[in-house]
Amino acid sequence: MNTDKVKSLAMNDNGFIFDPASGYSYSANETGLFILKLLSSGLGKDEVVAKLTEEYEVREDDCSSDLEHYFLMLETLDLIER
Repeated sequence: MNTDKVKSLAMNDNGFIFDPASGYSYSANETGLFILKLLSSGLGKDEVVAKLTEEYEVREDDCSSDLEHYFLMLETLDLIER
């Protein structure tokens, strides 16, 4: 997975996200922001799932499924490439 675009996003702790390459801005909830920060630090899907199940009370298979949907959204927004 290519997360180079995620690494260039400007993010604040309130969930405001700005993409300087496109000029678009986004908002994310606490979990979405957590995922984006993990991706920007270079973690892959399995590592993100591990961090999410550690941080939140969620089963690994549910987390993996939900994360897959989040990745699809990020792909649609052209923020990641798989």
